[in-house]
Amino acid sequence: MTPRPPEFRINPRHAVVSAALCWLGFAIVAWAVHTGHAQTLDDTGLLFWRNDTLAPKGSTALLEAVRDVTALGGVVLRNLFAIGAVVALVFMARRREAALFALTIVSGWLVNSAIKALVARPRPQIVPHLTEAGGNSFPSGHSFNSAVVYIAMALAFAALSPRASVRHTLIGVAALLTLVIAWSRVWLGVHWPSDVTAGWLGGAGWALLASALLHRPAQVTASAIETLTEPDSPAG
Repeated sequence: MTPRPPEFRINPRHAVVSAALCWLGFAIVAWAVHTGHAQTLDDTGLLFWRNDTLAPKGSTALLEAVRDVTALGGVVLRNLFAIGAVVALVFMARRREAALFALTIVSGWLVNSAIKALVARPRPQIVPHLTEAGGNSFPSGHSFNSAVVYIAMALAFAALSPRASVRHTLIGVAALLTLVIAWSRVWLGVHWPSDVTAGWLGGAGWALLASALLHRPAQVTASAIETLTEPDSPAG
């Protein structure tokens, strides 16, 4: 049997501390929204990208580019990338990482949906929406779920490399990508800045927290799947 390559997993304690900081930031933003302290900054941030006629600043090409960016956090592309990552991890004999990644995504989606339903904040109406968007506004689902998917994906593939610089680069690129996706939602007028700030903090926090808390359940899930899929041993 080929020995399993070494795993370079993020330190669980560091992951929990980082997740706690993210969720603390989330709680502060949620408090500001609930008490109305965020409204002035929200209005200013949403109008910053618009001219006097409330049309977006910049060319038509820029608008299309922003829509392309926001699509990376949409249901279709986000889940296609996630499924591709799970398949790749399975083929690389990284069933535990594949299970952890899948569990992180599903649980993150449930957490975001529950918070959205609890807060029930309406979407902004002070500027025209430049893309279709439905449902409640806080936290931004694009921001939350894209942070969960892409950061958790980076953590999964970073575990394959023995070089710290490679691992840090993967995680850094995922964080930057998801921040740009979050910004695109404000530029398109479908979310308040506080929505995407809380969404990104919550999603990043969940990806980090899940890497520590769901590691053992992922191992159990991977072992169970491996047992079910193994061919029966020949009779002696």
